[in-house]
Amino acid sequence: MKAEEDNPTVSVIVPARNEEAALGACLESLTAQTGVVFEMIVVDDHSADRTRQIAESFAAKNNFVRVIEAGPLPRNWTGKNNAVATGARAARAQWLLFTDADTVHLPGSLARAVAEAEEHRVDMLSYSPEQIAVTFWEMAVLPVVFAELARQYPPAKVSDPNSPVAAANGQYLLIRRTAYDAIGGHAAVAGEILEDVALARAFKVSGHKIRFRYGADAVRTRMYRNFAQLREGWTKNLALLFPNPGGLAAKTLLLWVIPWAFLATILAGAARQWWWSGVVVAGFVYQTTRLRRANFDWVMEFLGSLFGMPMFAYLLLRSKRVHGKGSIPWKGRTYSNDHRANTEPSIAVDHSPKAAQRLS
Repeated sequence: MKAEEDNPTVSVIVPARNEEAALGACLESLTAQTGVVFEMIVVDDHSADRTRQIAESFAAKNNFVRVIEAGPLPRNWTGKNNAVATGARAARAQWLLFTDADTVHLPGSLARAVAEAEEHRVDMLSYSPEQIAVTFWEMAVLPVVFAELARQYPPAKVSDPNSPVAAANGQYLLIRRTAYDAIGGHAAVAGEILEDVALARAFKVSGHKIRFRYGADAVRTRMYRNFAQLREGWTKNLALLFPNPGGLAAKTLLLWVIPWAFLATILAGAARQWWWSGVVVAGFVYQTTRLRRANFDWVMEFLGSLFGMPMFAYLLLRSKRVHGKGSIPWKGRTYSNDHRANTEPSIAVDHSPKAAQRLS
């Protein structure tokens, strides 16, 4: 059932900035949801491509879809936080679903998510979507990134109210409206680049319950469509996701180098004992099995162990360096190293066609 009624159960809020490549599929999957009364609010964040036209085409066909403008970017706010806060102010429902424009939602997933949140009596339900990888570097890097994220933020600990570990995935955040307002909404994390994790921490600190899990049964996404987008996105995020990016880069490189060093020694004829071969095999097996918790198939785990680990180390160090310089570019805006947005006049915004390419 759609939200023709005056009292929707869920307000679905989709922030979109230069998302013409993905927005249509996202809105198609959302407007087809059944089993719950909902409204949709698409927030156009000053797009320079066809994002707004695509959103308006859905609004013209569905009276429960609205398209609104994010408005000027306030001082010390990130663009996404400004957009989702704008959507939240316009929302009318008791549940708010913040979801990104590059997501695709499985049939019936919205109703199931609301039922899951109510069954577990949580104020925030977040899914880590199934990650779709197409290009070589997507397939190689994503298993390593998400395996390390699973170690840093184990879903069981995130969901445990007695654990201080807090995390969420901003691609799918279902939040009870009363709890959202109680912690101050996105205004409480206005300048945070990782607004999802910051919001989850605010929820936990204030005593609100969180449930976080892998959500392949509900939503999937393709985050980056080429290497340039992948490098830019993870450069923005990795130094914030991991407390010691330099140390993790060194550890990752060491784990990757050891079996290759033993293999090179064997091939050079410097080692003829049988157990050297065993060390090589064990090393590569360990690398691959380390990636199992990332929820990818064995082919991608294999690519990750061979090529993704050194690339992940490179991205960690690149992210650390960029954040250390204090200037983090993202979607035509530049953020400072304290993770606070600069004032709008000082933000370098490039509205050229090249800059309008989708980066999230």
